[in-house]
Amino acid sequence: MRLKNIFKELSRYPSAIIGLVIIALLLALSVYAFVTIPYKQAVILWRGGEGIWYRNPKYAAPAWTNYFRREKLAESFHLSSLDGTAPKTVTPGETMDSTVITYTFDYQADGFPSDIAIFFTTVYTDKQPFVSISWLTPDGRNIPVFSGAIEKGEAIYFAQEIKLQRKLAGLSPEQGLFVADPEAGLTPPVKGIYQMVINGYTFTKGSSVDAEMVLYGKVSGIAGTDHLRRDIKVALLWGTPVALAFGLVAAVGTTATTMIIAAFGVWYGGWVDGIIQRITEVNLVLPFLPILIMVGTFYSRSIWVILGATILLSIFGAGIKTYRAVFLQVKESPYIEAARAYGAGSLRIVFSYLVPRIIPLIIPQLVTLIPAYVFLEASLAVLGLGDPTLPTWGKVIYDAQTNGALYKGLYYWVLEPAFLLMVAGLAFALLGFSLDRIFNPRLRGM
Repeated sequence: MRLKNIFKELSRYPSAIIGLVIIALLLALSVYAFVTIPYKQAVILWRGGEGIWYRNPKYAAPAWTNYFRREKLAESFHLSSLDGTAPKTVTPGETMDSTVITYTFDYQADGFPSDIAIFFTTVYTDKQPFVSISWLTPDGRNIPVFSGAIEKGEAIYFAQEIKLQRKLAGLSPEQGLFVADPEAGLTPPVKGIYQMVINGYTFTKGSSVDAEMVLYGKVSGIAGTDHLRRDIKVALLWGTPVALAFGLVAAVGTTATTMIIAAFGVWYGGWVDGIIQRITEVNLVLPFLPILIMVGTFYSRSIWVILGATILLSIFGAGIKTYRAVFLQVKESPYIEAARAYGAGSLRIVFSYLVPRIIPLIIPQLVTLIPAYVFLEASLAVLGLGDPTLPTWGKVIYDAQTNGALYKGLYYWVLEPAFLLMVAGLAFALLGFSLDRIFNPRLRGM
């Protein structure tokens, strides 16, 4: 059946159209992942941890969840004197230079942030710069936050400032700095324009003070963050090409190899067919998943090693028996006798006459096998046996499971990769069932 005719037949089935549309979207998502986040960058981002993702809050839900909340949660943002988002003024002096950095922002969230941090970038030779930080509220209060000498690369997290907490009547700083009266206890945050001012003093020539303020909200990005502040979007995007490639290569490799081995066994018969059948029978009683777990535990968790082991264990599966039964019927066909009569060799008969006859039957099976291998790769990752270098859907679920996401109410952490897994499985199942109706005449009327 020609490709054009296949697509024409598929257009008659709404399920096939839905499946093709979803697969096309998954492929587009894979291309987008390759273009926007190259492979090396994706690996660095996913393995970089808090050093790279220091601007992200921990355990933050996706930002779009605010659209479904009556009380809006705080979103993360950052302001820095290095990129000009926070104005900086330097006044030279005889013995020291003074620097003023002002951070101005409009706070309109109904809840409190999870923390506030200042990351300093200082240049000095002998004497450390001295800074004082003050917090100005919309109602005109000026709250001293910190004062002291600053080392190179030092960071100040407000939640860890015990002195500041005492000034705020025992309220944690990320809450007390936003309430109207800390003495009155925890009340809703005051909305409006806030300012944080850093006054810095340097004592040697060529010294400088720069700083970045990060307000850690409770929602962040399109997919949220995990326990290492990583943007889960990276794993969701890169999990798409990894899952599709693993499923496709495993399905094609297993199906094609199994079909060819079955064809040679039927054609040559005798001891060749006998050995193939004995190997198949032994392989059928071997525990498939436990063997893969042993490979991942004692040898390597590389996705290529797991893929090779998966194909190797799947070649001599139940498909050998199915293909053998079909090839035994095809072998007795008149055109096979005609091919032998005019002198066709064994290889030509196998690849030109036996195998092509069964291809229409294996296409639907191949398509429906893809999600099975996609789920297999995710299952191994959930068990902690995923490739340590790759961000995948299964790895996200594993991290969520080990960090108690469901107990903490962080449902997004599990539901996002699980949803993509189910969508991928549904797409290939819909397409596979439609192809089965097209290639199997007995099912066309169903």
